[in-house]
Parts: sequence; structure tokens; C-alpha cells
Amino acid sequence: METITIQNGTLAVTVDPVGGALTSIRRDGAEYVWQADPAYWGSHDKNLFPYVGRMNEGRYLLEGKTYEMPIHGFCGGRAFAVAGQGPDFVRLLLADSEETRRMYPFAFRFEILYRLEGEKLIKQSIVTNTGTKALLFGIGAHPGFNVPLGGDGSFTDWQFVFPEPSEPVRVEFDQKNYLISGKEAPWPLADGTRLPLTHDLFDLDAVVLKGMPRQVTLCSDKSRRSVTVDYPDMPFLGLWHAPHKDAPYVCIEPWASLPSRSGVTEDLAAQPHIIHLPAGETYTNTLTFTIR
Repeated sequence: METITIQNGTLAVTVDPVGGALTSIRRDGAEYVWQADPAYWGSHDKNLFPYVGRMNEGRYLLEGKTYEMPIHGFCGGRAFAVAGQGPDFVRLLLADSEETRRMYPFAFRFEILYRLEGEKLIKQSIVTNTGTKALLFGIGAHPGFNVPLGGDGSFTDWQFVFPEPSEPVRVEFDQKNYLISGKEAPWPLADGTRLPLTHDLFDLDAVVLKGMPRQVTLCSDKSRRSVTVDYPDMPFLGLWHAPHKDAPYVCIEPWASLPSRSGVTEDLAAQPHIIHLPAGETYTNTLTFTIR
């Protein structure tokens, strides 16, 4: 399937209907989205649905049955239908199928609406329960951004900045399998607001935080460019690049839920933070990317 570009005079954004992922955000001739160099990470972005992260042995339980599902769910590589399109918006749609029901026995509609407003890209993930029982799911985002943006400075000249002081906590992973270890630890920020970038920051995989403001900005004193992500509906924030590499990108990953616990085959209905959507109802999650 061909990619789709929307634009408004300030931003030009390209989306791939296969996976529904962002592949490009351009402003003033500069590319903001990571361009999928396989030497570091061969993707641009991922839509995490209906699960975030890994499952213990790739499995989960539901109503006494065991199901298998890939990391981050099944959107990657799956073709979304184009449900609506204009110069500055596109709406993509994925519905349940025989194949998805083998992994995930629910009826659903998963829509992704991308639209532009000035220097903002607004992404709405819209889940509708088309079945007769509660729909259980997790949801998250995984866009990668070039660092440095616009070639300004070096990787370590850049930082994440939160809009107000906070004392976040890191949700730690088991380093044998990158599942939740059950341990958490304070993650102090410089001046209570800043997380400077270094490559070894990601040597233990993603930095997953909770208890911070639901907005973060990727920026540098050496550049006028920045990306601000607002994620009001997501209690967790993952920050990641490929471990043990000098990778010239970072992923900013707001999550509504967490991966499985190490050594535990999760019962989806009992796992904390999983969304329970009643039959016939719709859930909407909004992310706003301000591109400067």
C-alpha cells in the first residue's frame, strides 16, 4: 500500500496504512521522524494495540484459555483501511478478523485519526467495542525522533524537559526477558524537570516512568527545533533507543498500561491498568505532537 501525506503549510506528515504508523514529519525542510536505519532500529513508529510490550512467553490467559500474541499486539504489518482523508487529515481503520480473533477473541474497531492544526499533529486512537462483552485492551504509542533534530549539535546536547518539577518513579524490567520485574525506584530529574540524553541511559532497555507531568519536550539549547508530546490519557512514559548502541534517535512512548510481569502468564481481565470497555461503547485517546 502507498503511504499517505497530509499537510497544512507548516507541517507535512506521512503515514503508512500498513501498521498505521508515522513515517515522516517535516517542517522547514527538516525531517523529525527516525528513518528506520536497520543498523539501529528498522522501524519509524508502532501502534501498540491491544497490548503494550511483551507477554511472559508470549502468552496470556482469558476465561481459562491461553492465547498467544506478538510483542506490542498485532497492528504492525497489518493493513488498515483508509476510512476518510482530506488535505490535512487521514482516518485509518482496523477491524477484528478471523486472524485477530485467534490471538484476541474480541470484536472491535480500532481507528487512528491524524489531523493537523498549525504546528500541531493530533493523533486520536479510537477503540469501539462492537461485541457483546467487555473489551479488554492496552494501548500505547512508539514514535521515533531523530536526535539531533535538524542536525543541530550532538546527541548529548539534547534532553527531555517536563513542564513542572516532579519526582517520577522508574518501573524496572527483568534484564533476562525485559518483562516487569516488580521493582520500582525513584528516578531523580535534574532540577526536577530535565533528563539529559546519553546513549548509556538505555543500556537496560526502555526507561519507563510514572508519576511525572503528562507532557514532555525533546529540545536542546543548541537548536530552535523541538518536539513536545502531550499525553493526558497515559499514566506511563517509555523513553527508548536500541540498547548498547550510539543510536541517533529516541522513541517517546506514552503507554496506558504495562507489559506482563516476569514469570507470570497474565490473566488479561485481572491485569492492572488494562482498559475495560463495555459493549457498544467507544474509547478515545488523544496525543498531541507540537513540532517546532
